[in-house]
Amino acid sequence: MSDLLWTLPELLKITGGRLIGSWFLGVNGVSIDTRTLKYGDLYFAVRGDSLDGHDFIAKAVARGAAASCVSEEKIDSLIGERGNFIVVQDVSQALEELGKISRARMVGKIIAVTGSVGKTTTKEALKAAFSPNGPTHSSVESYNNHWGVLLTLARMPRDTKYGIFEIGMNGPGEIGELVKRVQPHLAIITNVEAAHLGAFESIDDISFAKAEIFDGLISGGTVLLNRDDERFSMLSEIARSRGIENIVTFGESEKSDSRAIQIVLQEEYSYLTASILGEKIALKVGSPGRHFIQNILAVLATVKFLGADLSQATLALSHFTALKGRGKRYPIDYKDKSFILIDESYNANPASMQSALKLLGLLKPKNSGRRIAILGDMLELGPHSSQFHADLAVSVQENLIDKVFLVGSKMRVLRDSLQGKISCKHVEKIECVITLVRVEIHSDDVLMVKASLGMRFSLLVDALLYNHQEANNDE
Repeated sequence: MSDLLWTLPELLKITGGRLIGSWFLGVNGVSIDTRTLKYGDLYFAVRGDSLDGHDFIAKAVARGAAASCVSEEKIDSLIGERGNFIVVQDVSQALEELGKISRARMVGKIIAVTGSVGKTTTKEALKAAFSPNGPTHSSVESYNNHWGVLLTLARMPRDTKYGIFEIGMNGPGEIGELVKRVQPHLAIITNVEAAHLGAFESIDDISFAKAEIFDGLISGGTVLLNRDDERFSMLSEIARSRGIENIVTFGESEKSDSRAIQIVLQEEYSYLTASILGEKIALKVGSPGRHFIQNILAVLATVKFLGADLSQATLALSHFTALKGRGKRYPIDYKDKSFILIDESYNANPASMQSALKLLGLLKPKNSGRRIAILGDMLELGPHSSQFHADLAVSVQENLIDKVFLVGSKMRVLRDSLQGKISCKHVEKIECVITLVRVEIHSDDVLMVKASLGMRFSLLVDALLYNHQEANNDE
């Protein structure tokens, strides 16, 4: 059996393509983006909504692509371009066929994860937990849409023992289409919350959309559900109505199959005693926050259910820390100021915003340091958006936040709710708050930044981290 991800004869047979250029053995990677393409990858020149991958062939060659998969109708315009070409009728269809064959040849276990909050963190924790048990493959970053799932399938190595797929959505029908390609043995729904509510009439409708993940389960597959979630009964009923008999639960409820017995929350980690499908364990969780414990209970249940080594998984999870944009901490020294930045910039909805504020409330700044929340608009919440933003005032006060910076038009209602109760400043754009924060930050402060992805809060994180680098360069 070849050590290559895909041999050239396999690629030509699966895609129905023809080779123009020099014969090569095969490839060890697949890419649709020249910015992240690695040497020796096969570049698929897919056509998106605004860009055509065929316009980037030269960049793919410059970065060391072994070959480019291109459309028959475009080949005449590529005459004179350097590199090897696999010419097909439809590039997107060729990538889909590669993913289909990859799934068919995989003899290990496939796990799919969806939910309103915690998908990526759970996926990465699953990867950490299963890796000591055998070759493990997972989605890169938040590759959970159509292209992300196809790429994750096409990149899955031959010897994969555990494949972990994150599946997201922006509207109804999306999860159902993606999970049919993945065909998981076990599907996890982390929770159902008011995310993307602008595309749905109600949270119940979101539940039905998340439940689409049941439709792609292999025969006899298993569903893992959050027993603490308000929509647990609804989801379990949907699962049974679709013929799914194996339902495993996790949470703090005593009825959960994977349940927390005792939780001790610390500033930088947590201690958990739990019963995992009847096996009692104790572990240190390498990332703080009660919401993170829910993810870990789901991960441990999956490990135990699929027969992997639970002790190796718990050891791996003790070293697992929060991800960039999802709670990662940065100690920053800038000139005469030293402070902590908690990066929650990747995305936000009411549930994840509440969790982030609770996490900030856990922290005890040193000396005269303050808890500072820098919050931006939560997008795609539909007609109830104003109420969701106003409701954050209670959480801000309950978690003893000392100062709040608010960004965006939707945050005006939170500003009004907090007026006279807490130090609060509001601006319309992220660029305006960057200078403001730099000036007003004190030593020993703890900053937490969170907003929907469209608010571009990563610019603020980069600006603060750049200050850190600039200070080091000045020394």
